[in-house]
Amino acid sequence: MKTVTLPHGEMVPALGQGTWMMGERRDCRAAEIAALRAGVEQGMTLIDTAEMYGEGAAETLIAEALGDVRNELFLVSKAYPQNASYGRLATACEASLKRLGTDRLDLYLLHWRGSVPLGETVEAMEALKSAGKIRNWGVSNLDTDDMIELLAAGGRRCTTNQILYNLTRRGPEHDLLDWLSDHAMPAMAYSPVEQGRLVINPTLAKVANTIGATPAQVALAWSMRRDNVIAIPKAGTVAHVYENRAAADLILSDADFAALDTAFPRPTRRHPLEIL
Repeated sequence: MKTVTLPHGEMVPALGQGTWMMGERRDCRAAEIAALRAGVEQGMTLIDTAEMYGEGAAETLIAEALGDVRNELFLVSKAYPQNASYGRLATACEASLKRLGTDRLDLYLLHWRGSVPLGETVEAMEALKSAGKIRNWGVSNLDTDDMIELLAAGGRRCTTNQILYNLTRRGPEHDLLDWLSDHAMPAMAYSPVEQGRLVINPTLAKVANTIGATPAQVALAWSMRRDNVIAIPKAGTVAHVYENRAAADLILSDADFAALDTAFPRPTRRHPLEIL
């Protein structure tokens, strides 16, 4: 499994598992639990979730699926922006820890920017780190100017920025990804297959057919081509997990990249960061 190095030197899988919209349907629960366990067995030990996902349902699902292998995981959760104040973040974190059945998070993120000053969120995150509740902290859905402001507010220990990034959402390539790389912060790419919508693109299908892969695998491999990007696709079945895992070993040629660049052009100017 390809790895990505965090600012403090720890290495994590370049391909993790997302859990958005998981844990919300009883009829899917057994399949989702099996998928999460299969992913860990395949080396996809970075698990991403959030208190927002099913208002804690995804966190509870993770505890049920992976509680007995907690020490093998790099567990990530995210806090609502309204909970990112010094007075509320500790309470939100404790609630996530309880649902996850663990005593610490490996990474805790501000889900998106709200009205709480970034400096106050930094202070609250650092307090949780000092207390041993979290090992690292970071942000999500922050654009380049937000990141500059975050560092100016004392956020030099920010570990990552989780962003919407895929073939149809290439705006971060204009400046954000390079800025993160310059500051040794990897990006975490959510919805790397655009929630499945990318797989019907004819160019993607043609490239996939040429190399004996699926369109989703090509899209995932493309999203992981940079050394500072971690992809976190969701898979609700074991078969889907195996498909995703194979993408980490897929090698795209210069011709493949050129075809994809033609179908999905690189940004020629700055675009505001998109959010789902």
